[in-house]
Amino acid sequence: MAIDDGAHEIDVVLNLARLKAGDDKYVLRELIDVVEAADEHTVKVILETCLLTEAEKIRACKLVVESGAHFVKTSTGFSTAGATIADVKLIRETVGPKFGVKASGGIRDAQTALAMIAAGATRIGTSNGIAIVKGLAGGGSY
Repeated sequence: MAIDDGAHEIDVVLNLARLKAGDDKYVLRELIDVVEAADEHTVKVILETCLLTEAEKIRACKLVVESGAHFVKTSTGFSTAGATIADVKLIRETVGPKFGVKASGGIRDAQTALAMIAAGATRIGTSNGIAIVKGLAGGGSY
């Protein structure tokens, strides 16, 4: 419905309960269904990394890649924590160099945004875009 209503990209939160239960087949099928419904539009799958173990993050990333989605996204920004450099590095190592990685949640300044990019993020999700750009203009480098 979102695509029919004009959405260009779809964000979906990975089914954490099913992942934690070890039901990877269900998680993969659900993600494939979203990718197919998106009709070739970009799909970003949110892991909510702060709620997952390292092994679960790796499994989740592999399922996202297998599903045909386009990005792994660290978090919604509404849980107990947002993106971390360690999580972005782990995601990048798991999905490889060409897959999209979006660091989202808790990115409030240029230094943090640049660190996320250095760790492997290809996109930054933030509500502090103006502060980040001002920070870059005020002496930050990229």
